[in-house]
Amino acid sequence: MVKEPNPGRVKTRLGRSIGMTNAAWWFRHNAQSLIRKLSADTRWKTILAVSPDIGGLTSRVWPNHLPRWPQGGGDLGSRMGNIFRNAPKGPIVIIGADIPNIKPGFINDAFDALGNHEAVVGPALDGGYWLIGLKRGATPIPNLLFKGVCWSSETTLSDTLNSLGANKVKHIVQLRDVDTVDDLYHF
Repeated sequence: MVKEPNPGRVKTRLGRSIGMTNAAWWFRHNAQSLIRKLSADTRWKTILAVSPDIGGLTSRVWPNHLPRWPQGGGDLGSRMGNIFRNAPKGPIVIIGADIPNIKPGFINDAFDALGNHEAVVGPALDGGYWLIGLKRGATPIPNLLFKGVCWSSETTLSDTLNSLGANKVKHIVQLRDVDTVDDLYHF
């Protein structure tokens, strides 16, 4: 999932500390590096879920050779739900573009986990997650998926797990995302 890297529209918590232009610049370059690294792996197909819908579909920021899907409207849960519900059947993994140390092996681990589980999550250190995936096939997507999730909080992961109901969920490696200047200094 990527947003157009416009100052004041991406990484606003980080931008309050380092400036909105610097935060947008960081996001753009981190996202481009991540896209380049992950799209080179042939074990999966990389698709950019873009926002805003029209601007993201025509953006010159992101690589032209990759397919793009509009995220749709609403909060983060609505937009991820749109992706899961509108994608073709089969396993799908969604990641954000603000995690500097995602390795292709971690993505492969997520797809492997979906062989024996209905869902997979990659926890983040702040109580959220950097990855979520669903098997998407024999088991329908839960009707309450992402309902009642308090986004950008220490309960985001636990709220999301509750919304998955009785689905069997595998946790993979925990990573740090970049939301604040302290997170950025860590890297």
